[in-house]
Amino acid sequence: MRVLVLNCGSQSVRLQVIETSPELAAANADQVLAKGSVERLGSAQTALRLDAPHRPPVRRACATADHRAALELAFALLAETGLQVSEIEAVGHRVVHGGERFVRSTRIDAEVEAEIEACAALAPLHNPPNLKGYRASRALLPHAPQVAVFDTAFHQTMPAAAYLYGLPWELYTEQRIRRYGFHGTAHRYLSFRYAQIQGRPEREFKLITCHLGNGCSVCAIEGGRSVDTSMGLTPLEGLVMGTRGGDLDPGVLLHLLATGVCRPEELPALLNQRSGLWGLSGLSNDMRDLLEAAAEGNARAETAIEVFCHRVRRYVGAYTALLNGADALIFSAGIGENAPAVRARICRKLDALGIRLDEEKNLACRGEEADLSGGGGTRVWVIPAHEELMIARETAACLLG
Repeated sequence: MRVLVLNCGSQSVRLQVIETSPELAAANADQVLAKGSVERLGSAQTALRLDAPHRPPVRRACATADHRAALELAFALLAETGLQVSEIEAVGHRVVHGGERFVRSTRIDAEVEAEIEACAALAPLHNPPNLKGYRASRALLPHAPQVAVFDTAFHQTMPAAAYLYGLPWELYTEQRIRRYGFHGTAHRYLSFRYAQIQGRPEREFKLITCHLGNGCSVCAIEGGRSVDTSMGLTPLEGLVMGTRGGDLDPGVLLHLLATGVCRPEELPALLNQRSGLWGLSGLSNDMRDLLEAAAEGNARAETAIEVFCHRVRRYVGAYTALLNGADALIFSAGIGENAPAVRARICRKLDALGIRLDEEKNLACRGEEADLSGGGGTRVWVIPAHEELMIARETAACLLG
């Protein structure tokens, strides 16, 4: 089945065309036929990128008004590579928030569309552009069934003890204030792929998966099911990230408001754009920049890195206790895959949990699957993130029953 995978933001469209099926997934033999992006929608400097195997990459600048225009342009370029839109058999959409309603990937109809829109209150920056992408592709590909693959769905197996906050009960029952978790598609892929590598079923493993990129989260997985994760009602909770601060005493916000340091309307920018590695270092939200600066003696960059690693260690320790031991600790995403120094710092103080890195293997590993274990009882692996591939597989599985 040829699946178009769409990940639509407010000013961007990211896409891949993937050939997949249950048989191809079982053999890890899915094929990426094309991938690309359209960035800076609505501006005169829209940038389009498209890559297809055995063809020169396409890079173009243009003016594109909206998601539909972006898709029309991308489809025209796909046709130039020999891939006609009539050959696309299904579309899989990354949808950030599915609330409690969606526990698995779901074919989109009018009712599902309305439910996704209702969840926009929980993800106002994400669900609306996700829906724009759906409506554009529905209009341009009327022959192709459309499937929503939810970031939150994988975490709907968490028990109440993990997802409830210690707030008045009515805030949960009436407002649905609870922990939902995100990056579920990525954590789901890591669980599936690790079991596939080991040649054993997912139900046999207890895993701690670390998705460490500009956005970061950790997940405790038992028997292929999420039992806890670091993100909460929104992606703000949990680890220190590129521009998000992660776990925070709510009293800090009350203090900032009470003293007039910050106005209520300024809080979203403070928490989402000015905190995390960027806020701590005053230099960059990119871990590569911070590692370079720290090596040159920049004290704030060094502090930012150590705060980041400390927070990951804390969650790994907590989830090891929660799972009563883990079979593997898995690193993924931009930092997790490509920063040996960060992996080493995180694992350096986890010996008591049976987590040890082989230093040579760790230094040699960048962006590839590898076992970095140094003899402890808990294996340490790097598995690259393939969220688009998982969305394609989930789409095919949903449609094929």
